[in-house]
Amino acid sequence: MDTIHQIEHWADRHHPRWIDFIRIALGLFILYKGIMFISNTDELMNLIREMDIGFFHMALAHYVAFAHLVGGILIAMGLLTRWAVVVQVPILIGAVFFANMDSRFLSVTNSGEFWVSLTVLVLLLVFLIFGSGKFSVDEYMENHKNA
Repeated sequence: MDTIHQIEHWADRHHPRWIDFIRIALGLFILYKGIMFISNTDELMNLIREMDIGFFHMALAHYVAFAHLVGGILIAMGLLTRWAVVVQVPILIGAVFFANMDSRFLSVTNSGEFWVSLTVLVLLLVFLIFGSGKFSVDEYMENHKNA
């Protein structure tokens, strides 16, 4: 546990302010993907049925939709950022490896979606380490405890 606190302390001291804008854009992008996910449920159900995971597909669809909608808002606001990222990471690992598996990862038809998923996964891991930053609700609440 002490190592985690040391990493968090280091990240807080070395957190550039410009990276907060990337966090906000990432949160809004994840929120957008959640909205697209909900509005395109037929394609989602076909993809999940092809994976042959039984009745679990409906629970998985609800988990992904809820995690993207709520997590995207939390990441964009900088509120409970690390917790929101932890919920997103398994989804993006699934997107990178399982959702892109049928189209052979870097094929001409799917290379864009693979790289977007991989980039979002890497950014989530960055914000798992760096956290919310200076332009966040977490920082505001930390500085205004007595208000």
